[in-house]
Amino acid sequence: MTIHWIGTGLSAIPGLRRLLQGGQPVTVWNRTVDKARDAVGDLTADIRAYTPEALAEAVTQGDIIVSMLPADRHVPLAKLAIERRAHFVSSSYISPEMAALDGAARAAGVALVNEVGLDPGIDHLMAHDLVTDYRTVARPGDQVSFTSYCGGFPKHPNTFRYKFSWSPLGVLRALRSPSRSMRDGAELAVDRPWHAITPYQAPCPRLEAFEVYPNRDSLPFVQQYGFSPDWQIRDFVRGTIRLKGWQEAWTPVFTEVETLTGPEGDARLAEMADQFWRDNSYEEGEPDRVVLFVALKAVRDGETVWHKEWVLDASGNAQGSAMGQLVSIPVALAVEAVARGDFAPGTHAAPDDPRLVGDWLVEVAEIADHTAKVNHLSPEA
Repeated sequence: MTIHWIGTGLSAIPGLRRLLQGGQPVTVWNRTVDKARDAVGDLTADIRAYTPEALAEAVTQGDIIVSMLPADRHVPLAKLAIERRAHFVSSSYISPEMAALDGAARAAGVALVNEVGLDPGIDHLMAHDLVTDYRTVARPGDQVSFTSYCGGFPKHPNTFRYKFSWSPLGVLRALRSPSRSMRDGAELAVDRPWHAITPYQAPCPRLEAFEVYPNRDSLPFVQQYGFSPDWQIRDFVRGTIRLKGWQEAWTPVFTEVETLTGPEGDARLAEMADQFWRDNSYEEGEPDRVVLFVALKAVRDGETVWHKEWVLDASGNAQGSAMGQLVSIPVALAVEAVARGDFAPGTHAAPDDPRLVGDWLVEVAEIADHTAKVNHLSPEA
């Protein structure tokens, strides 16, 4: 069995190094071989120039393909995995095209494991843990509220209240994306994130004020997280968290993005992205910060009867950026799990098996500066 790790960008290195240091049989693929050598050449000499053709020739039955490439490259690699009866791992959301490969993967006897990074990934683990915990006391008719907010920003805030560790163009395009969530028992649909920004008080480990907004379509995760049809959902939001003051600092950006349409608008977005990268990218060695808050609350007969929240607060260090570690180390954990046979054939998101969830969260706690499961009804517990 060979692990074919494709892509050695900033968010890939800590997990890749974990596998190599653990003695796993890894072939490293990257478009630019010299960059890969700079990143992991001290641990391996098996570094190859990536092309789809070269990879296809190298993959054999039982191997594991790991894609740290952009999301639009995943489905072709997953199809190659099925053809070669190999497994596949990525940190990205399961697209409809990836979900459609479930039957073929089952028939081939291989696992296609996705959504095993930070968000999506660690957030899923925390959600599954909370739901499993709450089920022990849940009753039909409980009013349930769920929120999951994740974000990365500079550990030492700048006036822009944000710095870019990946393409600013991707961030700007995301600002034009609509979202769906549940608020106060009704569906909330917004065309732009800044139409639904709200304050958020989080314990991390002390009480701290942030700003949050819903991201993408939250509603399919009601089923993925195993919510009972007997529960009345009051709130269900998966979203993004930003430093307090982000909305004010970004208001001129929102105003301009709202007016951009067509090819001219896309060209202007590219110009803005270039400027943001020049003015607000991380300096060499500058630490980032990642926070993640996943909360579940239940109200019965007008009284809160259950309220717990997972809290994660991590900073970049000598092992890499907080974002890079929290994205790629769960990917490495997924690779190790696939190699052990912990995933059945088919298309999967992050595991919901309590044993795997518990083991992975222990590993995550070793990365973060602070990780805790807070019982808001008994804070001392």
